[in-house]
Amino acid sequence: MAIATVNPATGETLTTFAPLDDEELERRLQLAEATFRTYRTTSFAERARLLNRAADLLDEDRDGIGRTMTTEMGKPVRQARAEAAKCAKAMRWYAEHAESLLADEVPDPRDVADSGGSRALVRHRPLGPVLAVMPWNFPLWQVVRFAAPALMAGNVCLLKHASNVPRTALYLEDLLRRAGFSEGCFQTLLVGSGAIDAVLRDDRVKAATLTGSEPAGRAVAATAGEMIKKTVLELGGSDPFVVMPSADLDRAAETAVTARVQNNGQSCIAAKRFIVHTDVYDAFVERFVAGMAALTVGDPMDETTDVGPLASEQGRTDLEELVDDARRSGADVLCGGERPDRPGWWYPPTVLAGVTREMRIHREEAFGPVATLYRAGDLDEAVLIANDSPFGLSSNVWTRDEAEVERFVRDLEAGGVFVNGMTASHPAFPFGGIKRSGYGRELSGQGIREFCNITTVWHGA
Repeated sequence: MAIATVNPATGETLTTFAPLDDEELERRLQLAEATFRTYRTTSFAERARLLNRAADLLDEDRDGIGRTMTTEMGKPVRQARAEAAKCAKAMRWYAEHAESLLADEVPDPRDVADSGGSRALVRHRPLGPVLAVMPWNFPLWQVVRFAAPALMAGNVCLLKHASNVPRTALYLEDLLRRAGFSEGCFQTLLVGSGAIDAVLRDDRVKAATLTGSEPAGRAVAATAGEMIKKTVLELGGSDPFVVMPSADLDRAAETAVTARVQNNGQSCIAAKRFIVHTDVYDAFVERFVAGMAALTVGDPMDETTDVGPLASEQGRTDLEELVDDARRSGADVLCGGERPDRPGWWYPPTVLAGVTREMRIHREEAFGPVATLYRAGDLDEAVLIANDSPFGLSSNVWTRDEAEVERFVRDLEAGGVFVNGMTASHPAFPFGGIKRSGYGRELSGQGIREFCNITTVWHGA
């Protein structure tokens, strides 16, 4: 895949970038290693000062970088501006909280004495250069939620971004330099995916994080395992959205529409499988389908647009194949389902009913504005349908029955359970999944400690 900005609304290639040659890539790896030796000794106060400055600059740049993201991957521009604002918020959160999150831990004095020591502590030290392999769907947020905690922990960052968002990738490097971080603290590597293996095998790179597809995660995990390097993987999701009889159906249906089409439906944590109790199935479906059909699909630079184009032609082809397979196997298309005749990679909001386990869309992630409906006879069946997926990223539950809430929290196989609301990420809460959705956590204290050397310090009596 070329490293290029291709406008998904038109299919036009706007800019193509030459990948780094071997000499420049080596220079950057040397720089990362050298920078870490000094950056690791900086104070939390200094790191926070730099990160807060980056947040201020990002706020100033919000309109411009928002338009860049929209041009590169097609999300509605108002959502792009919101993404930039969210990134600035996360930078400030880690600038404020990192020192306390990584404070020394002091064991119980009785345990210290029992070990034969006089005192002991647990300290969190940085690992070194960390490679981040990031996707195009949230081209700022995915990077910042890794980079902000990594930098505050004293690590340095190497970014291999998706090849269709090179302008956003270069912007991030420029932003952090303008904020005062030295050149080697955060470097964008404009390289193809074929270069990832060699970079990860390099002894100077100490760990890796990847957000992306399951095949990409398998490849990175395999190499990292061979090299015995720490990884965090956030992969696909096919999140359930369960609606029980006590739910506020108007709110649930309205939220369901947003949860399915946010970011043009291209979100790992978007609700994708809508599992509705039979007692309220018809009433919910009527509201949900009407909401999906009423969305405005159009120019992503238009402030009134709800859904823009998909990010790539291949992405649309993959989505069409899932819908066509379901249709051939007997699914009912309640709205959408046909691509419009226009330039660019467009696909309409689509709702499928009558989905069965034999259909590909039941097993595979639909990365676009396509929702699948399931009817559940009771709570037990709703849980069975929800867990009948290779993924386990997050989940949504709509009920006002506290006993039902406790059952869902206990039994749903997911890294998050969001009750009467839409799945969202926030710096204070850990984010990640189980099963084929990956392992490890981003954000919160768990996230910042993922790339730390957790060190026991013990003193003899």
